[in-house]
Amino acid sequence: MCGRYGRRSDKQRIAEAMRVNPNSVFEEDLPPSYNVAPETYQPIVRLSRDSGERELALLRWGLVPFWSKGGKALFSSINARAETLETSPAYREAFQNRRCLVPADFFYEWHRLDAKAKQPYAIELKHQPIFAFAGLWDSWKDKATGTRLETYTIVTTRPNELIASIHNRMPVILAPRDYEHWLAPAKPERLPIDLLRPFRADQMNAWKVSRAVGNVKNDQPDLLAPI
Repeated sequence: MCGRYGRRSDKQRIAEAMRVNPNSVFEEDLPPSYNVAPETYQPIVRLSRDSGERELALLRWGLVPFWSKGGKALFSSINARAETLETSPAYREAFQNRRCLVPADFFYEWHRLDAKAKQPYAIELKHQPIFAFAGLWDSWKDKATGTRLETYTIVTTRPNELIASIHNRMPVILAPRDYEHWLAPAKPERLPIDLLRPFRADQMNAWKVSRAVGNVKNDQPDLLAPI
């Protein structure tokens, strides 16, 4: 799974790396976050409904399907399993029509040591300071007030050789050359299923970090310090 990740990059750097239309970037400030947690608002890249160009938007992490009653997910929806995207009622329609990029500089994963203890690891790409998880987004509307809640999830897949020594799942990481293929509208028979694969292990680094990352209140650069 992917339950925590981080960003050093600001809006401008993300927009440049993800080739976002400069006029389609949200106005809110975007400070770095070294411990991005579920239920927080984070930047994602999607295609604009109006222009069809890439835009940078702030959405809440934890997907709420458009058909949800009460604007809540019935289960943990921070991750969506690649193997069931085409069949899951929660993600099927979003996979077909609302795919997005989730910018990150690194992510965390926990290795279970025993029944009570877990060791967190930080993971990054060797030659790509900022990268994108494959994501899905959705928009839920409150019928009483007309307000909308926009949310996203990160797609996960089986682990590569490196991550397998830490955890049994990993996020789907997209190469820049695949951004367009993931975002572009496609007919059901041409959905980007071919991108739902593990990233190359030899292109990634992983190291042990402090268990302090387990507390969402901790959000400082030294969380990445090797131990």
